[in-house]
Amino acid sequence: MSLDLEAAAAAVRALRPGSKVLLVCHMNPDGDALGSMLGFGQGLKQLFAGPVQATFPGPLSVPEPLRMPGMELLVPQEQAFAEPDLLVTFDAASTGRLGELAGRLDTAPVSIVLDHHASNSGFGKLRLVDPGAAATAVVAAHLLEELGVIFDKGIAECLYIALVTDTGSFKFDLTTPEVHQLAARLVETGISVGEISRRIFDTRPFGAVKLFGEVLGRASLDPSAVRGLGLVTAVATLDDLERHAQPPYVLEALIDSVRCTAEADVACLLKQVTSDEWAVSLRSKGGADVSEVAVALGGGGHKLAAGFTGKGTAEDVISAVRMILG
Repeated sequence: MSLDLEAAAAAVRALRPGSKVLLVCHMNPDGDALGSMLGFGQGLKQLFAGPVQATFPGPLSVPEPLRMPGMELLVPQEQAFAEPDLLVTFDAASTGRLGELAGRLDTAPVSIVLDHHASNSGFGKLRLVDPGAAATAVVAAHLLEELGVIFDKGIAECLYIALVTDTGSFKFDLTTPEVHQLAARLVETGISVGEISRRIFDTRPFGAVKLFGEVLGRASLDPSAVRGLGLVTAVATLDDLERHAQPPYVLEALIDSVRCTAEADVACLLKQVTSDEWAVSLRSKGGADVSEVAVALGGGGHKLAAGFTGKGTAEDVISAVRMILG
């Protein structure tokens, strides 16, 4: 890690009963961002009697599969402490991922950044950034252990959801022995692993199943792209969501169906946000570093998984990706 855990733990221990703590994760939070934040928040409540809020930029909407213990800590960004005594961020590689809440970095006397992205821009006063960690949950668990927090079922469920989502059910390359050891400690609390996995990975509305089939039917493969390693692209539009009466969050799982294409090292999924804005997910099997693409286009991530917000038409965004990949 880029910072001794003791410094971050000392900042937490310095809190007084009346101190205000604000926890913030990135916009459109995934399982790791939300699970790390809410798991840490519950752990903090074991140690600290003062008010703790958790939030993220944008509407306070959590997809049904990601509802977990600690939701009572969540407040809309408009109600978040304007001048917290301690700010802790989760899974955000840059201040841009914090939206309007990034200003709290200036109003909070102490800020701790918990992250695992190699592309982290180095913001915040105290930084716990470990690019070798499989998930921000691993970093959060280390800090909780340094603080002496006891993992109960609520904390464990949150951290397990964070861990299992960012490792793709322990399939990705950063799934180290440490990851399995942490998972074992979490499972020992009595959480229902089967129920969590079914809810997150194996349950979706029939409308989403039909939507996936339609989008995958339009997918495009170019085996010559990425220096001959291959590129597969797919585009999901707002019209697709409306036609199948589905909320945007159902598309988060679609990248896994795109990335399994045998003839392509890189998978690119565009999810329409507005008429000229796209949330872009990138995945690599190891031949290309998709974080370089994401960072160049204003986003971030890892070598094998990254993302950014694209502007223009779908063709414009895909052309920009192809140009950088070569």
